[in-house]
Amino acid sequence: MAVMDDVRTTHPRRYLPAAFGVAFAGLNIVGLAEGADLAPLLAASGFVYLGAAALRRPGTAWPMFWLTFVVIGISKAVGGPDSVWVLLGLAALFAVYGLVRGAARDPGGLPLQAVAMAVVGAAAAVTLVVGGDLGGYLVAAGLLGHAGWDAYHHHTGTVVTRSMTEFCFVLDTLVAISMVVVIVM
Repeated sequence: MAVMDDVRTTHPRRYLPAAFGVAFAGLNIVGLAEGADLAPLLAASGFVYLGAAALRRPGTAWPMFWLTFVVIGISKAVGGPDSVWVLLGLAALFAVYGLVRGAARDPGGLPLQAVAMAVVGAAAAVTLVVGGDLGGYLVAAGLLGHAGWDAYHHHTGTVVTRSMTEFCFVLDTLVAISMVVVIVM
């Protein structure tokens, strides 16, 4: 029986979230010029966790991710308000919804995710204002911090699905390192 467990955990599908993280990081790295380019990704990282915590369903993390993908894509395609501001507004709406639905009772859920969203959201907003190398370092630090957040949630198995934590960890780490490389070079 132990042999079957080992085979199951090494199945190639097991690595799909990480592979998806590598691919998505590649999409975000192409044409990377400054920190403001990645500010929406930083805001999205907090939004996904907050949204799942507000709904109290870890499985909603992937639909939350796709929502951020659409918001960022539309913002880039048509202009208008920067997607960071849209994501911050949506995060506030989800937080209120979660409060009304009683999600604040779990201190590791909505309250903790709201604090995390405030931190990464503020970092993303400040990046839009300061731009340049400082903004790039701020985004890189925020993404590396969020990678640690992903590792913690993967270990505890709370708030979002493990596949999301794996995907996010790889994405956040690779994009943060790439941002630092762009700044240094």
